[in-house]
Amino acid sequence: MAERQTYTVLVPFPTGGGHWSSIGQQLQLLDVEASALRSAGRLELKKTEAADSASPSIAAKKAAAKKAE
Repeated sequence: MAERQTYTVLVPFPTGGGHWSSIGQQLQLLDVEASALRSAGRLELKKTEAADSASPSIAAKKAAAKKAE
């Protein structure tokens, strides 16, 4: 059986029945459910605490790059 992973919403998208996701919302999805949304930049795979301490987040990388300019 496939395992679900936790994803964070970056850009809201329709979830069905007239409902929309919200920025920062945590969703449990299968890889096939999240594939197109990740490709479109709407979702980000939630990282574990160990992974977070080892590498900076995308937002932190962008902020550092902007500061360097």
